[in-house]
Amino acid sequence: MTGARPALGLCFLRALVWRRRRRRQGGPPEAVTLQDLLELHGDGSLVVVLLVLSILTVTPLAGVGTVLSFAIFAISWRWACGGESRTRLPFEESLRNIALSPAWGERALRFLATLYARADRCLHPRWPGVFHSRWMPLWAAWIAVMAAIILLPLPLGNIIPSLSLVLLCLAWMFRDGVACLAALLMGAAAMAYTAAFGHLAWAMGLQLQAGVRSWLGM
Repeated sequence: MTGARPALGLCFLRALVWRRRRRRQGGPPEAVTLQDLLELHGDGSLVVVLLVLSILTVTPLAGVGTVLSFAIFAISWRWACGGESRTRLPFEESLRNIALSPAWGERALRFLATLYARADRCLHPRWPGVFHSRWMPLWAAWIAVMAAIILLPLPLGNIIPSLSLVLLCLAWMFRDGVACLAALLMGAAAMAYTAAFGHLAWAMGLQLQAGVRSWLGM
């Protein structure tokens, strides 16, 4: 994966340009599937699968965030058992058929092209100790926590944990411990948002209960 890093941004950019050129020439618009995104990476590692799934959780597909959060839970378990090198998931074949509309597929390609271009400029191997195998269970737990937040029905609640997972995947791909720190900070923000929303919902529930009791004369 390390040797192919600089070419990833260019690879996704070429795929985007090819699709746009084909559309201008009168070709039918094509959906972008999870299989397409994984093949463009040229790498089926668990890290790549997690990164792509994390990005797809923020797309406007009904129920996809819920489905993919369970897939991310499964990845966290595999991560704890054997690290990022264990690739196969029991339901991976069915996940590969998830498809984005042509418009959102192009957005995903453009995002990945930009993401890898910027990561290649900013990230480089640092703080190797955070990637030691003894920390794998803790990183797996972190992935599971982010998956749990994605699963919750919070308004825009899947964006911040998804970004935390994307940063974690980039950190692993580039072996950059500073990116791991950024992932932790982003995840902490996701947990703070979840806690604040939960506190607000609880306070509103108590207020509603008091209003109902008052209305009923209890």
